[in-house]
Amino acid sequence: MRDVVEIGLGKTAQRGYHLDDIAIVPSRRTRDVDDVSTGWQLDAYQFGIPCVGHPSDATMSPASAVRLGQLGGLGVLNVEGLWTRYENPTKVLEELAGLDEEAPATKRLQEVYAEPIRPDLITERVRELRDGGGTVAVRVSPQHTLALAPVILDAGVDILVIQGTIVSAEHVSTTDEPLNLKEFIADLDLPVIVGGCTDYKTALHLMRTGAAGVIVGIGGDEWSTTESVLGIRVPMATAIADAAAARRDYLDETGGRYVHLIADGDIRTSGDIAKALGCGADAVMLGEPLSLCEEAPAGGAWWHSAASHPSLPRGAFETAGEPIGSMERLLFGPADEPDGQLNLFGGLRRAMAKCGYRDLKEFQKVGLVLDR
Repeated sequence: MRDVVEIGLGKTAQRGYHLDDIAIVPSRRTRDVDDVSTGWQLDAYQFGIPCVGHPSDATMSPASAVRLGQLGGLGVLNVEGLWTRYENPTKVLEELAGLDEEAPATKRLQEVYAEPIRPDLITERVRELRDGGGTVAVRVSPQHTLALAPVILDAGVDILVIQGTIVSAEHVSTTDEPLNLKEFIADLDLPVIVGGCTDYKTALHLMRTGAAGVIVGIGGDEWSTTESVLGIRVPMATAIADAAAARRDYLDETGGRYVHLIADGDIRTSGDIAKALGCGADAVMLGEPLSLCEEAPAGGAWWHSAASHPSLPRGAFETAGEPIGSMERLLFGPADEPDGQLNLFGGLRRAMAKCGYRDLKEFQKVGLVLDR
């Protein structure tokens, strides 16, 4: 039963736990690391590692999305980002990478994102992704899905990601035509990933729309300001475990339809990845960690997709730091620092081996301990 705390007369709150609050408990068995598989599959698409690139322009360009795919992950390009607003956004990205701590970075982000989205560039960017030879995935916000979907679908994507800070299956509006996710997804013949969500009920409702995957979390990290702006903070360990419970119940409800969970938030190290999967996630969405690789289009700067919102930005701009290695080294090592920021999925494989599990599905059953 969930721990409920009375915070005042007539008001209670459920206790939630962050990934930092828990730790993995090894079992009685260990396994050779070479016998461990980090393979993951979404619908008909197979991936070597459970890694999805967070669709921020700081990390995901057509080239870096293709590169992540070549290394076994899933790159996701934001079709509302700079790559669909500018013929060649390289100069804009270089300018952003050169901003210092004293610069009005948020104002400049708002200015460069004020350029209108060009449908012809959506088609061109999807073609570039397709030419890269991997799985083609793009992100669109719920607000712009109905308007941009025809262009996206005509361009020929493999996976559609509908992602906002918070996405529900029942959006109520008296001014605009709301997106009916269930009807929209039912008309498509490709897998759709939706999110983020933060609790059991929302996760279950999103699963009932027919989504192939649900994003758990809001991409929260030290640069996210969603808590300051909206008062929303997500204890990721609890959120993932709740969504996993919803997945189990939906599996029973449908007689075997499995929906994949993608954890997005508070994931910086290989240990964080292992704990997120141990809580029940099938994959993780990496944002800021990928900004540290040499292929990152913003040269080490980092900002969330919501950081450029024209009226209510929710994310600070992190000035560019020095790359710590190539994307391949970031994902697979070797590491020369003991902080878990390099060899992210080598670390995951080692954690799985130390606990005796051979694949990700088994690893979701790993024991956890609350030690804070």
